[in-house]
Amino acid sequence: MKIHFFLITLVLVAFTSLSGCISENLGTNSIDLDVKYNQTHGIIIESFDDGELISKESVLLNFDFSNTESTNQIVTYGINANDGREAITIDANFENELTIEFIEHGFYHLDAYAIDEKGMIENKSIFIRIDLTVQWVELNTNEPKILAIDPIPKNNAIHPYMIEVSSTVENPSIIDEFGGGGQSVKFTWKMYDESDDACLTKNGQVDDGESDDWYVIHFNTYELHDLRIEYEDGQDYINIEHVMTISYQSDESEPNV
Repeated sequence: MKIHFFLITLVLVAFTSLSGCISENLGTNSIDLDVKYNQTHGIIIESFDDGELISKESVLLNFDFSNTESTNQIVTYGINANDGREAITIDANFENELTIEFIEHGFYHLDAYAIDEKGMIENKSIFIRIDLTVQWVELNTNEPKILAIDPIPKNNAIHPYMIEVSSTVENPSIIDEFGGGGQSVKFTWKMYDESDDACLTKNGQVDDGESDDWYVIHFNTYELHDLRIEYEDGQDYINIEHVMTISYQSDESEPNV
């Protein structure tokens, strides 16, 4: 009986000592990766004048690694956007913040990481939504141009949630030399898909000095589309303003601030 008790005690002591060694080894090679950021959503804004792109505002997002802790010296901080471009890295000996620019709409799965002097890597996933808004203006036209809508993400990730269009057609007031006004203008808004079918339409008519609006949400984000205004010849010149947004659905995660 005493021999059995001695053997059991010996096994317990050995197991306790072994557990302590494992815990100690893990503690000598650990990275506590802490990445702070103020937002996970941005909007690219493109402005068009008479069908020509005149400006594009990209999205810049900042990521702060300064609260990261490690038992070994951190040598590199980085973020991979997983969109085909090279990972963005900084030397952790001199910097702890980096900025990523987004020029294409998409839902991005970022990999933020830290590398220590022994080559150990710690990763963290961050999800980013980048929407696109197009602001389109044509003034005094009788040949409305086509607004091309491309909802297909360039990073080959999930497709947008919806396409939102708000459009206004104005018939500017005209007073000729005899005191008369302009004529009424008839037209049709049409959104065409890749099959050249008008999937959404609305007829419009605006008298001299008046305007008409069209607001629509479209959930087919798997095809290219065209927004057109079909306008009868021989009518007054019109002003056109489109605001088109391609947007992604929120994952409802809160920023790490």
